[in-house]
Amino acid sequence: MAVTLTGDNGGSCVVSHAEAMAGPVTFTVTNQTATAITEIELMSDNRILGEKENLAPGLPPVSFTVTLSGGTYNIYCPGAKEETVAFKVMGDVAAPSAGGLSALLIEGTKGYATYVDGVVEGMVQAVDHLKATIDSGDLAAAQKAYALARPFYERIEADVEGFVLPDFEATDNAGNLDYLIDMRQSNLDPAVGWHGLHAIERDLFEKRQINAETKALAAELQKNVALLSKLVETLEYRPEDLANGAASLLEEVQSGKITGEEEAYSHVDLVDFAANIEGAQQAFAYLTPGMQKIDPELTKQIQAQFDVVNQLLDGYRDPSQPGGYKLYTPELRAADAAKLSKAIQALQEPLSRIAEKVATAG
Repeated sequence: MAVTLTGDNGGSCVVSHAEAMAGPVTFTVTNQTATAITEIELMSDNRILGEKENLAPGLPPVSFTVTLSGGTYNIYCPGAKEETVAFKVMGDVAAPSAGGLSALLIEGTKGYATYVDGVVEGMVQAVDHLKATIDSGDLAAAQKAYALARPFYERIEADVEGFVLPDFEATDNAGNLDYLIDMRQSNLDPAVGWHGLHAIERDLFEKRQINAETKALAAELQKNVALLSKLVETLEYRPEDLANGAASLLEEVQSGKITGEEEAYSHVDLVDFAANIEGAQQAFAYLTPGMQKIDPELTKQIQAQFDVVNQLLDGYRDPSQPGGYKLYTPELRAADAAKLSKAIQALQEPLSRIAEKVATAG
């Protein structure tokens, strides 16, 4: 399924087919000339099933693969003149065969689900601690608690960013848990305002003060993270979900961490960087037994490149800093961003090829 973005007629999002058969469907997205459209989302009943972001005009096509059962789905292209394009999926998804490769991949998804549950449990505890330090008014303790809380969401963001609160449309940021927990200032929705971790970051590291607003933000964050922990229990994964999620986490590194945009006030971007890499590597690790049967050479290549990236990150460790990594100052960014980006790109390319492989494996 090809999705083409152009600047024609005020911005258009063109889907090549109005229908598809049930089963694995690969969406290949090309931004030809659309400057106002930088992302697409595949949606069903307000749930984001797959997405691609940072789709600048002229970049090579990117793709993601999902397994779809019969029903009606939507491609959502924020910024297009017609933002939603519907398409229909016909038929039913065949049940996976018992034993063999399918069993290995399914077992991997179950193990990964346990990993996600553990990360979310840790996030609840870390945010509880962050709120307690904020309520106490201890700025230094709160700054440290912020850095320690950040990695949890970054490890699993690709899995949880599609959750929408009841009675809200998925396109309404007021009900989007990802927005309410993790939105950066650069992407604020003026109608909704600023919430979540980065609004707290602003108070703790730029304003360097804890006030009533900071305490209210912490209480709201605690509430939303507790809700997220309940919603995560409902998640079920297909093998391609793990593959797409791993690729998405690397895109997060390239779009927000390399530039220093993610942690504009605290500069703990390398903490987030490492968390994104860990989350991607865990998703891949749970697919590895199956991938070793599907494509052992590609599996070996990806594993080797994860080793390269992790070795590079080890050079930035600093146990004296909260979170355990050097601050990503403008000076460090200017010196090392290109090196970091090159290493991630070398990992992105082979990793982006596994979603279709695991989705179509029999």
